[in-house]
Amino acid sequence: MRLEAIREVFRRLHEANPAPQTELEYASPYQLLVAVVLSAQATDRSVNLATRKLFADAPTPEAMVSLGEEGIAERIKTIGLFRNKAKNTLALSRLLLERHGGEVPAERAALEALPGVGRKTANVVLNTVFRQPVMAVDTHIFRVANRTGLAPGKDVLEVEHALLRRVPKEYLLDAHHWLILHGRYVCTARRPRCGECTVRDLCLYRDKTA
Repeated sequence: MRLEAIREVFRRLHEANPAPQTELEYASPYQLLVAVVLSAQATDRSVNLATRKLFADAPTPEAMVSLGEEGIAERIKTIGLFRNKAKNTLALSRLLLERHGGEVPAERAALEALPGVGRKTANVVLNTVFRQPVMAVDTHIFRVANRTGLAPGKDVLEVEHALLRRVPKEYLLDAHHWLILHGRYVCTARRPRCGECTVRDLCLYRDKTA
């Protein structure tokens, strides 16, 4: 996709949704970090159902540590891999207290040093909380970037770097949210809703649906 077409894609996405937000529910940087860790191989809806119980009892790292691994697991057992996620949530909460005074760090290396936190999770936190111009690439964004021709790549890191190069700077801060919402609700995996797509005429996908 040519750069002028990419600019028009984001102009339209911005026009349709000027202030896109994550669909994960949170009340602090810490809660967003935990929610994103829990969201691996789970839907935002299922994570929100679990974190409403979890954050009601443990809204802070201190409270989470007091809850303990079994207490965390009991409250998030409705989501996949809940035991491993409970272990990581407890461990990252302890490290936040030990290394960062209970605050979520604004540096990638410090975030990725936390249990259960990889590059994608770190990017979500850096972008959503600290408004850094980074790009978290999940399955939705990977699909949209490749299918549309926006930023093709063979793996998530290649797509991430391509998006950082190609997305106009004035749209970069919100690009992650626009693309994930577009992939979740319009450019879906099995049968994309091309008839509802605001950028259909710019998209390079050959097998468009009605």
